[in-house]
Amino acid sequence: MMTLLGGKTVVGSPHSRLALVGLARKGLPYSALEAIGERLELSLETMAKSLGLSPRTLARRKDEGTLDLFESERVLRLADIVIRGIEVFGNIANTKTWLQQANRGLGGAAPLSLLDTDMGAEAVRDELGRIEHGVFS
Repeated sequence: MMTLLGGKTVVGSPHSRLALVGLARKGLPYSALEAIGERLELSLETMAKSLGLSPRTLARRKDEGTLDLFESERVLRLADIVIRGIEVFGNIANTKTWLQQANRGLGGAAPLSLLDTDMGAEAVRDELGRIEHGVFS
């Protein structure tokens, strides 16, 4: 996950999922958002929309250099979904494609479009689990 977010120089090296709580509370560096956007080849506008964040707010955060707790949690959630997708699909290229395509198991929505809510993210995780276990919708 840390590689997606820019590596040790950007986010350090938390040793557990629980350590991510402290990272979120402290606020991720804005560059972590940029790093995951670059890895997924997503524009800032697409990232903002998929995470339910305002592009104007993100522009301010860029100047400040740090995301707040809420924004950091959203970025960490996206990174978590991407890592899970890589586990299921085997690589980031397949994961990027899957995230952006309409999915019948998700009511025709693209998984990326559901990550702005906890329930949507959970539905995406559930769908990844179904795919992993060969249960297709």
